[in-house]
Amino acid sequence: MATLYIRLDSIFLELGSEEQKRLPTFNRTLALLRQVLKSEDPHHRETLSHTLPPALAWCYLGMLLERKDTFSTTPMGIHDCGYSGTDPLDCFGKAIEIAKNQPPILNRLAKIFHFLGKQDMAIGTCNMSLDALRDPELNWQAYCTRAKIHIRTYLHDLERAKMGLGGMPDRNHLACAKADLEEVVRVCPGFRTYLDIGQVYYYMGVDAVQELLAVDEAALNQALVFLAKAGESELGATLPELQLLRGKCLRIKGEDANAAACFKRAVELDDAGSSHTEGFGCLLEALLAQWSQAQLSEAELGREVDAWLRRAQDKYPAERLRQELQRVWRGHMDEVMGLARALVIQGRPALVRLLFETMEREGEGASAPRDRRAVSL
Repeated sequence: MATLYIRLDSIFLELGSEEQKRLPTFNRTLALLRQVLKSEDPHHRETLSHTLPPALAWCYLGMLLERKDTFSTTPMGIHDCGYSGTDPLDCFGKAIEIAKNQPPILNRLAKIFHFLGKQDMAIGTCNMSLDALRDPELNWQAYCTRAKIHIRTYLHDLERAKMGLGGMPDRNHLACAKADLEEVVRVCPGFRTYLDIGQVYYYMGVDAVQELLAVDEAALNQALVFLAKAGESELGATLPELQLLRGKCLRIKGEDANAAACFKRAVELDDAGSSHTEGFGCLLEALLAQWSQAQLSEAELGREVDAWLRRAQDKYPAERLRQELQRVWRGHMDEVMGLARALVIQGRPALVRLLFETMEREGEGASAPRDRRAVSL
């Protein structure tokens, strides 16, 4: 029950619900956790622990105490339960100490720490679990969680590098994730593992930050193998992220037509209102590449772009679509301007209007008027 209440409070918090709506659930959860942690009746404690082990209760208590700052005043439940001076980190430490010889509980704690963004603590907890039980067939969850932490850390650092906020991401994270996932694939293969290891091999196969050049062709091929296995499942056939990743692998290998087919599928599978516009941006890049290599005529390019732009406008928020066009525009200025001229000639002005809006928002200064005149010709 405490787990459900915590999830409910997380939903309220995400939705920005008023404090008075959150407080009853918050205080009730504290009371339930106190029953688990403070009960002096061994039989009663054992009964409660059957659904909520004390280690998890300490972890959940730490989560709630961290959330007290989301209220304008400290919830009375914290004072009523005697947790006024309790440090959340002490709660997490007690949780780890209690579970140190229990790999299943350690694995659950590691997932929670990973979810909370406490990656160092999550890695340490996974290591404790594997020290207690290293057999991947019996403890594959620890390998999976540790791999996810390395992947998330690499992607976080990669995004910072792309924004100019940090140096190159440490590719050792990819090597560590690959080693862990290979253990899991060997003993317990499945859709999620295939997708994760395919993602790892993709990033190992391309140059960091720009992702434009293949640095390891074998890794890209291996990524496609695992992504194909993931795509065989019922879930894989409906996941746009899988199609996007397959398309990116094929684009790096120079197979622009096949890549475009994957990006189209990714756009089709995206939910209406989705903010994940990368598939559409990659589709534009793949179509431009086909055009520049004479694989598509101007008329074919115009029809394709116009049709998929209309789909994108029906599916994605306008602001996210403009941001994606801005990314494509920055990386392919000459090709985009050539495409704009072709679309004007063909009487397909929708993309051109969006491009003007994008350029004006970007504040191109003197170059924007010159480009506007060039397109009008």
